[in-house]
Amino acid sequence: MNNKVEIMPKHRILIVDDEAAIRDMLSIALDAAGFNVLDAANAQQAHASIIDNQPDLVLLDWMMPGTTGLELLRRLKRDELTAKIPIIMLTAKAEEDSKIAGLDAGADDYIPKPFSPRELISRVNAVLRRVGREALKEPITIGELIFDPLGHRVSIAGESVNLGPTEYRLLQFFLTHQERVYSRGQILDYVWGGNVYLDERTVDVHIRRLRKAISVAGHENYVQTVRGAGYRFSAQMSNA
Repeated sequence: MNNKVEIMPKHRILIVDDEAAIRDMLSIALDAAGFNVLDAANAQQAHASIIDNQPDLVLLDWMMPGTTGLELLRRLKRDELTAKIPIIMLTAKAEEDSKIAGLDAGADDYIPKPFSPRELISRVNAVLRRVGREALKEPITIGELIFDPLGHRVSIAGESVNLGPTEYRLLQFFLTHQERVYSRGQILDYVWGGNVYLDERTVDVHIRRLRKAISVAGHENYVQTVRGAGYRFSAQMSNA
């Protein structure tokens, strides 16, 4: 009899609140429910953590000094690279107008304070169930290139492609953000992380390595240089 139990990866939850006592209380409840927990005390820390750690969901306090939670929510939803991260607003503002403002700005749910840990966990699980089907699971095919995220494999014309970890992340970024130009700074933020300080020419080096690795049947031409702007991955091959 096979008693092996498959261990599913834990969802990563980011708590954003300027009050340490509230962050601690939420961390205890989420940890007990089986989540990996991150926290941030302000909008600047939260944005850096979102870029670096790519949480599965954000619990965001409305009222914070400096940039408010609502302002951070609007910023995240304007950026296509963070727009799909589910966000639950936590706030003492229970008025209907405040709730509508949060939901209209893109919040996935809105929990007025005070709330019970059981209600919080239930709401978190409900939002994660709704968005779970959007996770990248299916292979992506471009020409004869197949990117398999579950198997962590890349192949071209049936032959395995050997990529370093950075080139793999770079290819994944491009495949999931096709047909748009990204600057070197944007690519650094979303592939290396917002708190990593590297020369932007680092991007050029890894672009060259990626192109060399996928240089079968012209697939390197999908990674296109846009003069004066950055790089684009396009299904329309270019010889530039």
